[in-house]
Amino acid sequence: MATVELTFSALPAHVRTARLVATAIARRTGVQESLLDEVRLAVGEACSRAVEAHRLHCPGEPIRIELRDDSGRFEVTVTDSAPSDSDELEHDRALLGFDDPFGQLPDDLMAGFGIAVIAGLADDVQVYPSQKGMCIRMSWPAATNGLSPV
Repeated sequence: MATVELTFSALPAHVRTARLVATAIARRTGVQESLLDEVRLAVGEACSRAVEAHRLHCPGEPIRIELRDDSGRFEVTVTDSAPSDSDELEHDRALLGFDDPFGQLPDDLMAGFGIAVIAGLADDVQVYPSQKGMCIRMSWPAATNGLSPV
């Protein structure tokens, strides 16, 4: 199992770099060529969401991405340090098919729109709180186990 970690400041320009790195690593781990656009778009959406949260709440904190191949899967985890609203997290979970314990979603449907897009692009998506903010974990099938050497 190989892991690549990337941190970047909360600037929209860095989202492009994160997409390029994720796509390159996905290709090297054996993700099918037909899925690479989905990887690129999902990672871009997750990173854009994190950048926006950081710009509002903690612009000096870095955003962290972990890319790994694990058990025939290419996995990307985007972790932000922005304080998350528990209503927003419940809304995001509802969009992914989790139960809504209060029986209603927040009025602002745009809060979870990015998560809905990611859920449509990745095979498996998990949204959960991190130590300081939120994690979005996405994965796709990969043909090989382990990154090939450079």
